[in-house]
Amino acid sequence: MSPSALAETSVDVLIIGAGPAGLMCANSLARAGVNFRIIDQRSSKVAAGQADGVMPRTIESYGLAQRLLDEGNQIHMAAFYNPSADGGIKLTDRVPGITAENARYPFEVTLHQGAIEAIFLDSMRSMGVQVERPIVPVSLEITEDVVERSDPNAYAVRVAWEFPFTPNTGLMTIRSHLDPAPGQAPIEIVNAKFVVGADGAHSWVRKTLNISMDGEQTEYIWGVIDVIADTDLPDFRNKAAIHSINGSCMVIPREGDKIRLYIQLEGKDVINADGRVDKSKMGPEKILEVARRSFYPYTIKTPKELDWWTIYIIGQRVASRYSVSERVFISGDACHTHSPKAGQGMNASINDTHNLAWKLAYVLRGWADLSLLKTYESERRQYALDLINFDKKFAKLFSGKPISKEYKNGVSHEEFLRAFQTFSGFSSGIGIHYTESSIVNSTYQDVASKLIVGKRVPPEMVLRATDSRPFNIQDLLPSDARFKLLVFTGDTSRASTLATLQQSADDLQSILTRYCAAGSITSVFDIISISSESKATILYNALPPLLRSHWTKVYVANINGLQDDNVYARYGVAADGAVVVVRPDGYVGMMRPLQKIEDLNSYFQLFMEC
Repeated sequence: MSPSALAETSVDVLIIGAGPAGLMCANSLARAGVNFRIIDQRSSKVAAGQADGVMPRTIESYGLAQRLLDEGNQIHMAAFYNPSADGGIKLTDRVPGITAENARYPFEVTLHQGAIEAIFLDSMRSMGVQVERPIVPVSLEITEDVVERSDPNAYAVRVAWEFPFTPNTGLMTIRSHLDPAPGQAPIEIVNAKFVVGADGAHSWVRKTLNISMDGEQTEYIWGVIDVIADTDLPDFRNKAAIHSINGSCMVIPREGDKIRLYIQLEGKDVINADGRVDKSKMGPEKILEVARRSFYPYTIKTPKELDWWTIYIIGQRVASRYSVSERVFISGDACHTHSPKAGQGMNASINDTHNLAWKLAYVLRGWADLSLLKTYESERRQYALDLINFDKKFAKLFSGKPISKEYKNGVSHEEFLRAFQTFSGFSSGIGIHYTESSIVNSTYQDVASKLIVGKRVPPEMVLRATDSRPFNIQDLLPSDARFKLLVFTGDTSRASTLATLQQSADDLQSILTRYCAAGSITSVFDIISISSESKATILYNALPPLLRSHWTKVYVANINGLQDDNVYARYGVAADGAVVVVRPDGYVGMMRPLQKIEDLNSYFQLFMEC
């Protein structure tokens, strides 16, 4: 790199790539008050097409769910079409689109990627953050100094980039203070503590770090078209899986009157001599002709205009590693690729950086040591491997020929439906289960037997003690970079319970104070008390002060007065209570009986700084 850079700056986190993964990371870091910058090669957000399906767990973790629900389309039902006797297709079955248990949003939301990015961008703008674009990174170096690499406050990564000119306007005005010399491309060097590569399937960051993508390319080729629907298929507003003797097709309803069609193609029609997709061999009109053969006897007319289209070969690969020295990380499509029909690409990407962002914030704040960052790869790479195994089975079933007189060994509807329902918990994101690590400890799983350590906290209703207002527990667990402690107090109408709580609160105060040297307990830990006492008798201020830091922090488990229909029963919490530690990303980290509060120290000391 030439030393003729026009500027040299520093930042805590540099995010390269402003797709869904990068924007989720930026939004989360902005909320946590982290000093970061986000850059992208594109001059603007995606205008149309690309990813479009948001699954139930992603809606929960999004932090911006209401606007997504307002603008997007909801898919509640899946329809299945299979070969009919006359060579066409017929409706075989309809089932719920999402069959996962405990789904707060038991449906998929579809909205084009540009609109989803806009939700993040507007949220970031409200916090004074914008994407810097277009910017082209040209070099990335990680220090070789072992001492620097082990110091979270060291600027261990050096990135250089160029600001390209545009034909009409010259240098992009976003960095207009860096006026280059005549004929020279403007250059900036950024020294960062950490870098997040969220720059897509052809990731420059991944390639620069020589991280391999392990896996294989399949023989399955698909075309995708986004159009305004003009069809007599009865289920064009449901997710429709069509298996015909002429090929397979999937219909995804979108916002407004739009639909997305995934159409199975023949390799000979679209692959050139070197094995690559050649779009010149088959445009959108020809793809639509293939779709018509799969739709028969139903029709789909040629639209006046196409919103977006592409052709792709299904590849199933996972990066060999997700980070280098816990200084540079890759996320999203940069570290996993798979078929899009199960709606996992954008969802997996968003949840990658949802997992990573809070860990970066803890290290940068001095609350945790660098070892915490190792759990990003161990958790998310394992998830990606599981996703690829799922995708291989699903893609094979969906791309396989349906059973018929000619293909007696083809895919039966029963086989496909069984796979669809079996994997629904996984594809919804609700089934994600992180295994044992420094931040997942299931030793006392039995104290809340239905609240699974390593899985997200399922939605349940509670009443706020002070005003009997109902709340969903998930709304009490925002991604604000704090651990949440759910203290199930037991029956607080009993003097013996209050005495036990006082001792537990004293022990808890002693433990948590060790990890809050730079601030108050509530800046790091949010304590939420849930009593099994009746809403008619509870006195919220009878609880020890630590367990009621604010009048909004005490809740009642029993909403409707039925003894066995409350959050204690639904979570499997014993009558004498428990403490449940919820990570900042909404996953249960560990739990302990109230009588073993001291065990919380053995959990936090594994990764947090005293």
